[in-house]
Amino acid sequence: MLDPRAKPILLSPPHMSGEEQRFVDEAFRTNWIAPLGPNVDAFEREMSEYLGVGAHDERLHCCATSSGTAAIHLGLMLLGVVPGDTVLCSSFTFVASANPIRQLGAEPVFIDSDETSWNMSPAALRRAIETLAAEGRRPRALVAVDLYGQGCDYASIEAICDEWDIPILEDAAESLGASVHGRRCGTFGRVAAFSFNGNKIITTSGGGMLVSSDPAIVERARFLATQARETAAHYEHTVAGFNYRMSNICAGVGRGQLLALADRVARRRAIFAGYDAAFGNRAGVRLMPEPVWSRSTHWLTTMTIDPARASCTRDLMLAKLAAERIEARPTWKPMHLQPLFAGCRMFGHDLSRAPVCERLFEQGICLPSGSSMSETDRVRVIACMDAAFAPMRAAVA
Repeated sequence: MLDPRAKPILLSPPHMSGEEQRFVDEAFRTNWIAPLGPNVDAFEREMSEYLGVGAHDERLHCCATSSGTAAIHLGLMLLGVVPGDTVLCSSFTFVASANPIRQLGAEPVFIDSDETSWNMSPAALRRAIETLAAEGRRPRALVAVDLYGQGCDYASIEAICDEWDIPILEDAAESLGASVHGRRCGTFGRVAAFSFNGNKIITTSGGGMLVSSDPAIVERARFLATQARETAAHYEHTVAGFNYRMSNICAGVGRGQLLALADRVARRRAIFAGYDAAFGNRAGVRLMPEPVWSRSTHWLTTMTIDPARASCTRDLMLAKLAAERIEARPTWKPMHLQPLFAGCRMFGHDLSRAPVCERLFEQGICLPSGSSMSETDRVRVIACMDAAFAPMRAAVA
């Protein structure tokens, strides 16, 4: 029975390092409270330094935004997406990856996951592009989503997109600190977008970052994100802009968080390893795989529970955890199954089978993964999960 004094265990709460306060205090001391200011400039510079260089050894440039969604919206605009265009997008993702496509008047075409990484399937991507080409349509852009702290197979995806001259927007909202083929996530494609929402591996409370090796793209992003105000003594506007810039206070939080990123990644990987040790060999259970070319942060530890082979279902596990005040969630519902995108096309990984991402949603669960989770909490979660698996195991015995 649940101890009524037991505290809730949350999925991925913010984890403050203690360094954030000095940057925030400096903002208050100097009265840089409004959007923009020294912390914003420094956070952009420090993110650029952390990410290093892009595909062609070019320095990366950063524009801090009010959210990751804002960064995706700006990125697609700067890739030239206009009403009537087609934009390819991962289906197994959060709605923020796809909403800006529709908001720009374009039509999303969704791409299935593969079994290797749970990210975008290169096979499905090629099939989608070739099918659209046969119809006389060339996608304006691709939104490739790095899922749950793991990057896509960019060696394959970039080769395909280069062949068809399709620019990539890397949605790295969930993958800060991860790498693919030794390169940091957020350095792939022509534009990338990060999120610093409260549940991410580091947070600014709310915020995001647009990244590109093209300084003209980032400069234009800053212009559009600051209400597209022209250089003049008065307020002059020739195009519609947005209020998309990060505040100086939020940027101060981000600077302190960035200092702890390596520790946060190490802790989340250790949490994943603990779950893997407990459940990785259990029949019907599969943790999100980590390909040899990937180093995931395991922002969230996710697994599938196959009801035909496991002694529990995903939904029963969710209910058992909730009863013990332990927060867990289903994995993302694929975009092509969302009522919002009813009628949109989706290209599957394997034409002989149901889409991979549909099974990952039906069987997938996200487990508590916060870097501040104590060993006591981890033991409590695993004990609750063991109890959920126990009834059928006892019946079989």
